[in-house]
Order: sequence, then structure tokens, then C-alpha cells
Amino acid sequence: MAMLTNAAVKFLRFAAVGENAQISNCASFYGAGRIRIGRNVRIDDYCVISAGAGGIEIGDYVHIAVGSSIIGAGKVTLSDFSGLSARVSIYSSSEDYSGEYLTNPTIPDEYKNVRHADVFIGRHVIIGSGSVVLPGINIGDGVAVGSLSLVNKDCDEFGIYAGVPAKRVKERKRNLLELEKSFLVKQNQSRERDM
Repeated sequence: MAMLTNAAVKFLRFAAVGENAQISNCASFYGAGRIRIGRNVRIDDYCVISAGAGGIEIGDYVHIAVGSSIIGAGKVTLSDFSGLSARVSIYSSSEDYSGEYLTNPTIPDEYKNVRHADVFIGRHVIIGSGSVVLPGINIGDGVAVGSLSLVNKDCDEFGIYAGVPAKRVKERKRNLLELEKSFLVKQNQSRERDM
């Protein structure tokens, strides 16, 4: 996987990009001026990140794995230490499929019924491969979503959710909070030594 050079990242004109962002040269970005990328972020091959009016906020230490997509007009937030496994899809917009309206982007808005709603992914959330997150969803801190799940309701913090639709199946351990503290202390010490 080849990563974009600093010059290529600047050329895309993101709203902000933190240090050590690794962005694949095979990823696609739309509305880059509405996308904020934190520090130590990695975005892999074939990801499609399309920011509508609400924008997309990607925190620090976030990984977006191969083939994932973030699409829609509502705001999408991926908080620090969160991650999307391969082929995860997050939508902040969804069309009405009932047959009462026309669908798809080639049709003028007056003939469609599109719902836009913000999506919030908390700290230390991991979403398993092939999962789909629908508009308006809040996934609390520390949640793990199993592969191939459909998240159509909010997920309370530190739960493990799985299925179609996703349901809480058990509790997730909180050890990672202490590991985060230890990790950040070492990162700060390393930065101070480098100065």
C-alpha cells in the first residue's frame, strides 16, 4: 500500500490534517474541505470518504481499513482510538425505499425523500468487517461491533454488539482505558526527548 506524500495530502485541501497521517493513494475523498483528520490516523486502500454539509471529524489514533466508506450529508465523528475494519459502511444519509419516492443521486431532490442524521462513533470503538451503521446512530465509548452487523439503534458504552439488527450480547472489558493512559504517557515522554 503506497501512502500519499505530504504534498499530495496538502493538494487535497482537507479542513485539517494532523501529524503522521498515513493516507493511501488509492483512497477517494469528496468534500475534502469538510474533512478533519487527526494525528496518527491511517486510511487504507479503496476507502471512500465523502463529506456532505455536516462534515467528517476523524480523531487521533484512528484506523479506517481497506474498502470502508463514510458517506452522507450529516456529520460523522470517529473519536480517538476508534477503528473500522475492512468494508465497514457508515451512512449519515439514507433514501426512502418505500416506493413513494424516486431514489438515487441522478434524481432532483423534489422527487426524493432523503433522511440526513449525524453519526457519532465514541472513543475505543471497533466496528467489525462488513458492518453497516445507519444515519442518526450514536455508538458509545468502548463498544465493539461484531462483523457483518447492522447497527440501526444506538449502542451503549462498553458493550459488545452483533447481529442483524445488532444487539448487545455481552460486556466489553475496560482494561483498554488504563492501557491508553500508559501509552499516552510514553508518547509524551518520547516527544519531549525528541525536542
